[in-house]
Amino acid sequence: MFKKDPLQITTFQSYGTDTHFYMRGRALEDETIDLEQKGLFKLLINSWKRFESDEIKHTELKLTLPNGTILKTVTDDHGYFKIDEQLEGLSALANDEGWLTFEMAYNNVNIKRSIQNSNRFPGELLIPCVASQFGVISDIDDTILHTGVVSTLKWRVLVNSIFKSAASRIPLEGAAEFYHMLHRGATGKNANPIFYVSHSPWNLYRYLEFFLKQNAFPKGPILLRSFKDIFRKKSGDRPQKYKEIVNILKAYPTLKFILIGDSGEHDADIYIDVANEYPKQVAAIYLRSVKHKKKMLRVTSLFKDYKQIPVLLVERSDEAIAHAREHGFIA
Repeated sequence: MFKKDPLQITTFQSYGTDTHFYMRGRALEDETIDLEQKGLFKLLINSWKRFESDEIKHTELKLTLPNGTILKTVTDDHGYFKIDEQLEGLSALANDEGWLTFEMAYNNVNIKRSIQNSNRFPGELLIPCVASQFGVISDIDDTILHTGVVSTLKWRVLVNSIFKSAASRIPLEGAAEFYHMLHRGATGKNANPIFYVSHSPWNLYRYLEFFLKQNAFPKGPILLRSFKDIFRKKSGDRPQKYKEIVNILKAYPTLKFILIGDSGEHDADIYIDVANEYPKQVAAIYLRSVKHKKKMLRVTSLFKDYKQIPVLLVERSDEAIAHAREHGFIA
């Protein structure tokens, strides 16, 4: 018989408020994916493991907060879980940057399977500081990480995700520096929250988390989508990215946000819809230019007579830095 892989819990960095605890994650068998792996065959194996994951379904988990409060949840058919609870005094449990740490575990101590980390899996949730000047909501694909989403038949997306390790992926020049400046804000001492939103599936969570950490981007919640959202989208449905952005705005109704994306796919349309529907909460829009003439002409025309808020199409990060400094977003 084949030996079964040990169990693990992957917690997705999420966000909340002083009275709202909301986080997501997934219970899986540990496939021992090496995110720094090199070599074509090993990269193919890692990619297969990411998408052919063995989920732990219909299993009770428990979450323990620093003050000893215990919350429970049950995984769904695909091993995913979420905890959505109204609690009091969560901000007091967070550090100066707004991060609240907690611990996840399988609740059934009699599970006859090996469990990684002695059944203790750390997680983090962001509660933006009251001193935050603004928040940042950023796309990942072709905004900070080159993916080739505008290439013919999307072949570069496939090549980059499967044949390149997270450690070898190169961020777009100057992006990490710009995001740190936004995180520090106009005083240079702020802790403005950064949210990363992508159309990528949750299977790539650890891959993208590693990329952001490896390239020194500010830590922030990473919001992706499940495969069922990709394949079950109905005609007329709002894009998942739009829904995630609106959820963030509703969570922090007094906070303004800078939206950062690219001109390749649907960011421009999504961001202009968000700005029109939440005009008091969108401070600026930055869209990174892509090498696709037809798409650039469409996006340029979309914002040609748009005067409601500052919008900048940028070729390089230093252009965005100059614009942000001019508008008082950074020091």
